[in-house]
Amino acid sequence: MRQVLSLSLPLKMTTEVKSLAKKRGFVSVSGYVQHLIGMDKDLISEESLLKSIKQAEREYKTSRTIKAKSLADLVCSQKK
Repeated sequence: MRQVLSLSLPLKMTTEVKSLAKKRGFVSVSGYVQHLIGMDKDLISEESLLKSIKQAEREYKTSRTIKAKSLADLVCSQKK
């Protein structure tokens, strides 16, 4: 079941959203907005990002870093 959601945007932004939806290949603005909401769900939260940064800093300071010559070396070293 679908439900209508009305948005109030400035004229310039409305024009921009319609243009972007068309440029990105969406048939409607609704489809474009649904896509953007789906992408938003995949974004990492600020809290998670800060936690990862702090952990990386701790590992760097305690010399628990890995020197890899390639991405393949890095992936293999993480499996150990």
